[in-house]
Amino acid sequence: MAKLVLGPLLRYVDETSATVWVETDASCEVEIAGSSARTFQVGDQHYALVRLENLGPRTEYDVELDGEKVWPEPGSDFPKPVIRTGQVRRIAFGSCRAAPGQPLGPDALDAFAQRLMAAPEEEWPQAMILLGDQVYADEPTESTKQWLRDRRRGTDEPDGEVVHFGEYAHLYHETWGDPEIRWLLSVVPTAMIFDDHDVRDDWNTSAVWRAQMAQKPWWRDRIRGAISSYWVYQHLGNLSPDELAKNSLYAKVKAQGTDVLPMLLDFAEAADRENEGRKSTWWSFRRDFGRARLLMVDTRSGRILEEGRRQMVNDDEFEWIERNTSENDGEYDHLLIGSSLPWLMPHALSHVQSINEIGANKPGWQGKAAEGIRQAVDLEHWPAFRESFDRLSRMIEKAAGNGAATVCVLSGDVHHSYVAEAEFPRPTKAVVAQLVCSPIHNEAPKVLRPAFRLSWSRAASKVFRRLATMVGVPEDLVHWRKTSGPHFGNSVALLDFHGRQARYRLLSATGEETASVLLGRETE
Repeated sequence: MAKLVLGPLLRYVDETSATVWVETDASCEVEIAGSSARTFQVGDQHYALVRLENLGPRTEYDVELDGEKVWPEPGSDFPKPVIRTGQVRRIAFGSCRAAPGQPLGPDALDAFAQRLMAAPEEEWPQAMILLGDQVYADEPTESTKQWLRDRRRGTDEPDGEVVHFGEYAHLYHETWGDPEIRWLLSVVPTAMIFDDHDVRDDWNTSAVWRAQMAQKPWWRDRIRGAISSYWVYQHLGNLSPDELAKNSLYAKVKAQGTDVLPMLLDFAEAADRENEGRKSTWWSFRRDFGRARLLMVDTRSGRILEEGRRQMVNDDEFEWIERNTSENDGEYDHLLIGSSLPWLMPHALSHVQSINEIGANKPGWQGKAAEGIRQAVDLEHWPAFRESFDRLSRMIEKAAGNGAATVCVLSGDVHHSYVAEAEFPRPTKAVVAQLVCSPIHNEAPKVLRPAFRLSWSRAASKVFRRLATMVGVPEDLVHWRKTSGPHFGNSVALLDFHGRQARYRLLSATGEETASVLLGRETE
């Protein structure tokens, strides 16, 4: 009999439909709440994404494999898995969650799950947004490193880093297999995007970085394993049932009937390739949560680096994002832009990144030195792609005048949390804010914490703004001020909606509320 390896993960949910993802150890028919799907095979793993339709406001569910109930597990003390549709009043978000077992302090997501288990359903979030670094392919646990050594005797693959699809599967099992996390993911719908550690630290920092990695004999296998596993474990569940029905790759995978790993590896290699300023695959997507619209932006794989023009997102994909922010017609009150990398950063650090980009574009030793600094200290956020930073600023300013009450950029990556509110030369109708929650389970080195605080100071901002002007960085199209933070330590953020107002709350791993910021100018 087939066994359940991982899941169920509740992924897409709208007012009447949902998708639930599972991994099994053998081919089987998966049935959930009266709907079923046949598994597809990827290497040694088997997966299914079950589509459920015509749901009511609350549906309890079990998971059956070939008619045998496998979830909830016998004797489980966890609340029963349930799918809740309808009004979205609360969204949880955050990024950077290293696997259990790493000496990085208490896991905020695990602690959050334990608190929810004891709370009434009315207090559970209706959705959760995971903003990158779901797995750490380049920084696995000691047990995974030993597992890799035992498998790789006599190979030239990197010690302590995963490469192949099956190795990535091991990471997901380790990270999502924790009992409390597994329960949480079975009852709270999730939207996900990758960041660098899902592939490798500094992924797509620059064209120079890509060229350096291409010289490594194992890199081709690495990028193919990373992207193919991301498609299976994260991306499929981001799509609505209608989008899945139109997805040609998903249709081929379901129709294959045999191992589809070769097909997915070829797809992954093509998705990574840049061709005339374009990528063949978009990972950005849109999700509507009641009166809140999420536009999740791929800030890693979609970068354009090889055409002598650095772009965070290529023109075609950016135009799609812009269309989805400009089309409101009263459809949403809150626009959420999911970006693993913050748009608004500490002022001094933002200016340094724009300065560095200009230096890295220079020939000779100056360009090489700036490129070395760019890679060494991770100067590759939105301000380091200045053209894209300015385009995003213009887009957000326009969106803030289209009827929304708030426009919030949700981010992680930087291993500290904060809120920054933006102001444009002409006042906007909507409140515009950068909301950061990072890390869920990691840490910022203590030696860097004073530097983060200093980089928010007015004096540092003035000094580096003058330097930026001297080297030709254009004036900022937006001004911003920090209204909360920086907060350090493992945390999960909540965004609560009350009509046309929203409140950002930061919960530490101990359950303490370390920040609370009200956003919005009126309540209906």
